[in-house]
Amino acid sequence: MQNSNVFQIDRDFITLGQLLKEEGIIPTGGAAKWFLKEHQVKINGELDDRRGKKLRPGDEIEIVGIETVKIESKL
Repeated sequence: MQNSNVFQIDRDFITLGQLLKEEGIIPTGGAAKWFLKEHQVKINGELDDRRGKKLRPGDEIEIVGIETVKIESKL
């Protein structure tokens, strides 16, 4: 079973690589490239492997087998 989390941002967007780092899934932003080659990530139900993909409030990210994260605005 996957964890389900809410991640609040205080800006317009966060990139997928930044989110993975902030959630503690990868140690550095640079590790995102390799992580995304090895793991499936769905953004709003569609597979995506772009570490620079902009995530905005309302987006739901599923890191298959690990966790689901809902992006919300802190503002």
